Amino acid sequence: MKANLLVVDDDLHITGLLRRILAYEGYNVTVASSGDEALSRTLEYAPDLIVLDIMLPGIDGLEVVQRLRSAGDNVPILLLTARDAVADRVKGFDVGADDYLIKPFAPEELVARVKALLRRNQAERHEILRYADVELDTGTRIAHRGPREIELSPTEYELLALFLRRPRQVLTRDIIMDRVWGMDFEGSSNVLEVYVGYLRTKLEANGESRLIHTVRGIGYVFKE
Repeated sequence: MKANLLVVDDDLHITGLLRRILAYEGYNVTVASSGDEALSRTLEYAPDLIVLDIMLPGIDGLEVVQRLRSAGDNVPILLLTARDAVADRVKGFDVGADDYLIKPFAPEELVARVKALLRRNQAERHEILRYADVELDTGTRIAHRGPREIELSPTEYELLALFLRRPRQVLTRDIIMDRVWGMDFEGSSNVLEVYVGYLRTKLEANGESRLIHTVRGIGYVFKE
């Protein structure tokens, strides 16, 4: 069955180009030109993936992502933007985007990222990940430690899911950054350490034992 994609950009030339590229790959493509239209189209068509420009008239792409995630919609979202600053990319992931593509981009890279997001979403739809007394439902994105429910931000969810898929395995910083943020951070950004801290705090909120351990100079390991 063909996947249904929603492409959102206020530049008609770009939406036309993206529609042709993605339709050639066999996808059903719907377009929108504003944030408000993106939200209404999402409700109307329930797309399998959204390709979303950040700079939109009215509410911008980041606000669209935030509203969808707040409403419990976990549709994969690929952000498009001319902004390439690390802070801008971090903000995009923090509000709940799944991937980030900087303009200008090669059509082949766009298609590859769309395919990867669709594969990941299909694989995760009804999966229950477990290790020790931690459980994560990838369909609802709800985590538990024992009987206690843990509320996760989108980035915390991705980080915990990665750890639960590879328990007892030492994961390098580069691997985690690539799998969770989908990009390489430059310089001395400590965003990974910050989110590991957030996740540890939530997992250990009732005095439970530590599961995320630092492997000095390498990365982290999730183990009892």
